[in-house]
Amino acid sequence: MTQTRLKIVVIDEDKARAFEIVDALCEEGDVDITVLGDFTGLARKLPELKPDLILVDFQSPNRDRFEQILAALAPAEQPVAMFVEKSDPQLMKSAIEAGVSAYVVDGLRMDRIKPILEMATARFHGNAKLRAELDAAKTALEDRKVMDRAKGVLMKARGVSEEEAYTILRKAAMDQGVRIAQVAANLVLAAGLLS
Repeated sequence: MTQTRLKIVVIDEDKARAFEIVDALCEEGDVDITVLGDFTGLARKLPELKPDLILVDFQSPNRDRFEQILAALAPAEQPVAMFVEKSDPQLMKSAIEAGVSAYVVDGLRMDRIKPILEMATARFHGNAKLRAELDAAKTALEDRKVMDRAKGVLMKARGVSEEEAYTILRKAAMDQGVRIAQVAANLVLAAGLLS
């Protein structure tokens, strides 16, 4: 089985420093690296490149450049590791809100790249799992609310118990080959149109 090459985008205005980063990354294995030193069009370039990971190096970030990169990254669809020279709580907060997985102050040391990128990747996947679980919980809660409304509609219209209303919904879902929540939503929608 062949392993696919890890696609990494390095964003750094300093070309010499970017090539140091590339050299350090190449020592870690088979990687496909793209260096972006020009920040114009980042929001368009990043989706085209479809990186597995993004590394941003700021030696002295100014707010405009920083905001430009964060706008291009949001919402982060891959792990992002950002290296800065100086601590700035406001910039750090903005980076985290944009989905940056690792925000490292005191710059980039080549010997720290691999563990930091591994941590950024692990954090990104952990956060993605939490977001998926949250979305599933929200969907389940919304489905439950719709189910309760649909049972109420059936109980009122047909004079049946809650258990009988649920049985009617479940049978309709099985007959139609759809989720019971979909049948409930359709019933609530139809009842709303009729009232």
